[in-house]
Amino acid sequence: MPTNVYYWKKVSMRASQAWPGISVAAVLAGCLVLVGSFPARAADSATVTFTLDFPGSDPDHYSISVQSDGHAHYECSARISSESEDHEDYQADFTLTDATRARIFDLAARSGYFAGKIDSGNRKLAFTGAKKLAYKDDQRNFAAQYNLSSKPAVQELTALFQSLSTTLDYGRRLAFYHRYQKLGLDDELKRMEDEVRHGDLSELQALKPVLQAIFDDPSVINVVRARAQRIMEMSQGPSAGH
Repeated sequence: MPTNVYYWKKVSMRASQAWPGISVAAVLAGCLVLVGSFPARAADSATVTFTLDFPGSDPDHYSISVQSDGHAHYECSARISSESEDHEDYQADFTLTDATRARIFDLAARSGYFAGKIDSGNRKLAFTGAKKLAYKDDQRNFAAQYNLSSKPAVQELTALFQSLSTTLDYGRRLAFYHRYQKLGLDDELKRMEDEVRHGDLSELQALKPVLQAIFDDPSVINVVRARAQRIMEMSQGPSAGH
């Protein structure tokens, strides 16, 4: 249904001409009330997706898609542990903080929604993985591939998504160690806690389910459970959405 006020003004004038006893203002008011009773269209629904393929790295493939309501999905192909060459496919859904969600869509807008070329074009630069940024909403559907970009907004967006991947991959490894190698949890959580203190991880709330499961497990040694609890508490601090 049209929601443009000028459209409904024309409708109101025609209606008042058909029924002289009714004023244009009354008809217009009724039309606007009717329009307001319909649910808002999902015109603002949008998705930003970052994908990286880098053979030889770990993970060697991952993608993160973020919707305009803050819902996000992570998937990757990575080694099941640092001691193994076997790979696993992993997926996780989580919700971003409002600040990070807004930042992602602002950077996408500043990048022109990836409608044009975003790669620097400098073939002398080291290869850091085949990257792709994509934007899709009701009016746009753009994607651009790159190795490195000279655009500040793309650089910032790339760093943000890479930080998210680092965080989410801790969740993947912690879930594996908790299920199969509980003795590996202590070293993994120590590394994670150190990175949190240095501000290298973001959106820690995404890992609360696996951290909570470790803390609640009486078969895990107390020092590890305490470390998991500390990280959960750090995730509620002012830098949790770093």
